[in-house]
Amino acid sequence: MTRTLSWKLVIDSADPHAQAGFWAEALGYLVEDNSALVEQLLAAGAVPEAATTHAHGRRAWRDLAAARHPDDPYDENSGTGLGRRLLFQRVPEPKTVKNRLHIDVHTPPGERDTEAERLVGLGARILRAVDEQGGSWLVLADPEGNEFCVN
Repeated sequence: MTRTLSWKLVIDSADPHAQAGFWAEALGYLVEDNSALVEQLLAAGAVPEAATTHAHGRRAWRDLAAARHPDDPYDENSGTGLGRRLLFQRVPEPKTVKNRLHIDVHTPPGERDTEAERLVGLGARILRAVDEQGGSWLVLADPEGNEFCVN
């Protein structure tokens, strides 16, 4: 018998909170609110103050931030999404090569260019237009240079 597995997409980042904010706004997702868990663990002395920060108007983990689909379930105690989710983790090294995995953002018919301009307004850059026999799309880069496509 085949079983399905849960998953999340984890993306290395220099600024996880900025990336979570960009992608939450880009996709209509929510930035996860882990503040209740962070506060609880700080009060219990289980984590050091240095492991936390303030982001999006609340206490958060310093090196992790996530964006989750607003309709998917989440753990009310930790704020962690249990469905469609992008998790950004701080890494010390900068992005240096093309991503091997990318996100395709699908727009309603006729709205690709308008959506791309909205994403540019959020901090993305248009890298190139692709027009092939199988279709056409735009390749953009998010604020940290991660490529994604807008169809």
